[in-house]
Amino acid sequence: MITLLEIGLSLLILGSIVFYLASALVTLRFFNTQGNLQPAASPSATPGVSILVPVCGVDAGAWDNWTSLCTQDYPDYEVLFGVTDPADPAIPVLQKLVQQFPDRASLYTDLKPRGINYKDSNLSYLLEAARHDLIIFADSDIQVRPDYIQIVTAPLADPTVGLVTCAFIAHNPQYLGAAIASTGRCFDFIPSLLLAQVVDGGLRCAVGVTMATYRERLAKAGGLHMNRIGSDYNLGKRFAGAGYRVELSPYVLESDTGEESITQVYQRELRWARTIRFNRGWQYYSMAFCYGTVYCLPLLLISNFAPWAITLSLITLLVRLGQVFTAIAGMQAPGLLTWLWTLPLREAMTFVIWAIGSYGQGVYWRGRHLRVEGDGLITQWEN
Repeated sequence: MITLLEIGLSLLILGSIVFYLASALVTLRFFNTQGNLQPAASPSATPGVSILVPVCGVDAGAWDNWTSLCTQDYPDYEVLFGVTDPADPAIPVLQKLVQQFPDRASLYTDLKPRGINYKDSNLSYLLEAARHDLIIFADSDIQVRPDYIQIVTAPLADPTVGLVTCAFIAHNPQYLGAAIASTGRCFDFIPSLLLAQVVDGGLRCAVGVTMATYRERLAKAGGLHMNRIGSDYNLGKRFAGAGYRVELSPYVLESDTGEESITQVYQRELRWARTIRFNRGWQYYSMAFCYGTVYCLPLLLISNFAPWAITLSLITLLVRLGQVFTAIAGMQAPGLLTWLWTLPLREAMTFVIWAIGSYGQGVYWRGRHLRVEGDGLITQWEN
């Protein structure tokens, strides 16, 4: 006789199968129909661009990342780097970069925090110093192609588009931590983002690695917030609320976290999970239907490996693998195939992060313990 627990697990698994199939479908459709990156406008029509890069520490591949921003195939642009801590080890590296690209790069240091969110505080200084009205907020740990500016700014020619954002993965990670991070982004985060775009009737969030907009449109969306967690996610929501479209570019950026540990991946993704919960509210808990492969093991054990449970588990695994291969193909990341053996670890870790992220207010961000309150406001954690 089938127990209530078996029925419950089976329903969660069936819901997950639907989720995997829907994720594969939207991924396939997005990268097949929009994968041809938009061509650049003619050089005479290209407005000046300011790329604003907040920096904290020296990430893996930092020199190559920053150099790629300074070697764009674009006629008129500047790259502004901002550092909060005057003793940050990134400063000597950035000083060398400015010497190598004096007409492109500028460095601003000792930027006193204007709020708890040091990243947005940093960006607020750079925004004030920027010469151009077309702005790109870019994280310091991405490496871009020479046509990066042309691709991410092209949709803004449409006045209904308020913000353009990009997703990111490591296409060829060399270490376990980086692989775990990249497979999570490729197999789960980006497909979920595409699915949310369909369900919500448009994207209602943004990804902080790249956000391109005009200064005037940013002001209409409420500008930068210095005391909010997941300000990039929230900024996308505010752009949508202001009547603008948030456009997800098919350009998937390169971001390799190098020798990052699994613990570091866990801490960052737990912060992301709680950020999503505070921004999405009850919808966060609907993600219970995203972990079918995890539910298969307890179902098999509870049912004493009943034939129907084995069949359901095999179907779930095959559908999940099909969705994973669709994501790899769509994002042109064959290098992740060599890391498929980590999928069980990735699945279990994703579930644990979601479960722990479903409660609690604490997050760990760049060496600081912070407390999240209300709809995403942050304060310093007090022991």
